[in-house]
Amino acid sequence: MLEKQFYDQMFAHSFNIPVTVEYWDHTQKTYGEGTPSITVHMKKAIPVRDLLKNASLALGEAYMRGDVDVTGGGQFPLQQVITAAYESAGSFMRNKKLMRFIPKQSHTEKKSKQDIQAHYDLGNDFYKLWLDDTMTYSCAYFDDWDQDLTSAQQNKVDHILRKLDPQPGRRFLDIGCGWGTLMLTAAKRYHLDVTGITLSQEQYDFVNQRIKDLGLQDHARVLLEDYRELTDGPYDYITSVGMFEHVGKENLPLYFKDVTKLLADGGSALIHGITRQQGGATNAWLNKYIFPGGYIPGLSENIDNIINAGLQISDLEPLRRHYQHTVERWDENFNAHRNTIQQKFGYEFTRMWDLYLQAAGASFESGNIDVIQYLVTKAPSGTGLPLTRDYIYA
Repeated sequence: MLEKQFYDQMFAHSFNIPVTVEYWDHTQKTYGEGTPSITVHMKKAIPVRDLLKNASLALGEAYMRGDVDVTGGGQFPLQQVITAAYESAGSFMRNKKLMRFIPKQSHTEKKSKQDIQAHYDLGNDFYKLWLDDTMTYSCAYFDDWDQDLTSAQQNKVDHILRKLDPQPGRRFLDIGCGWGTLMLTAAKRYHLDVTGITLSQEQYDFVNQRIKDLGLQDHARVLLEDYRELTDGPYDYITSVGMFEHVGKENLPLYFKDVTKLLADGGSALIHGITRQQGGATNAWLNKYIFPGGYIPGLSENIDNIINAGLQISDLEPLRRHYQHTVERWDENFNAHRNTIQQKFGYEFTRMWDLYLQAAGASFESGNIDVIQYLVTKAPSGTGLPLTRDYIYA
């Protein structure tokens, strides 16, 4: 009885759309005004002590086990419920009393390598099932919302490289190169001398093979190395996509200082990463199950670190809507192969990744997080770049 009262209080101000909650005793209650299309099924009671410790972690784990489910509401019911919770000022997602446990993090070089491999070394075959043909695991850039994901990811790569206005034959570094599409496009299409670095063995092997397949051995190389250990600069251009989210709050100043150290005087860097406009944050469930050591920095935090590192901002572009659409496409692909993934990785893993993708979609949809491209120069802003932004779209 006390548990039901606690849940009732927790859900009372948690949604800005009507949501029906069906409790473990088959009683139902609707929260919010209007006719609900979504039902949250609480099949088992989650102990109140777990919710008080960290509601996001407790509910996420309950969903993974199947003790909580969400039905109705169209294609992305989880995303709709989480978006509604993020958009409600009185929601449990915003209640600091329900976020008492925040996991401690370490970002030593050894721990960073372990964290990256825990996520990215699940196997290239796993990621091939739901990423696009370019194997790009970051925000796409859509010409329109009906564009196919492969074209939108190639758009993103070209959009980044055009912003740098790269001149053939110059040195280019990609920090956190993933499966290599950006760095290899820089070598093949923009005729740059390219280095990519990663901490993932799976990605390293994959990129090495692509370099051989494309005949780019004289123009591209990949290193299995921590960016903090790289000493062979300077580079005329640097890119880093989806990287600074992994370095940790305490290492962000050093990350931007390392970019400065590796960048040639007058050079430009394009840093692309998930950023909160409201201020930096961690999430206990994501930290435990998806991105160990993950930290989403705030916009003002990044700008301060960029300036303190001796860089100047030449351009800033938020791409929140593009990332929402990207993760929705990923989740569609993921669920198209759900049976295959569940057979290999199991029931809880499959529900965990579906929750991760829909929760990410909700975070972008609600504006809880954004993704921003920072074009910076190791010189006064705009040095070496055309006078207007027209060149980016030419």
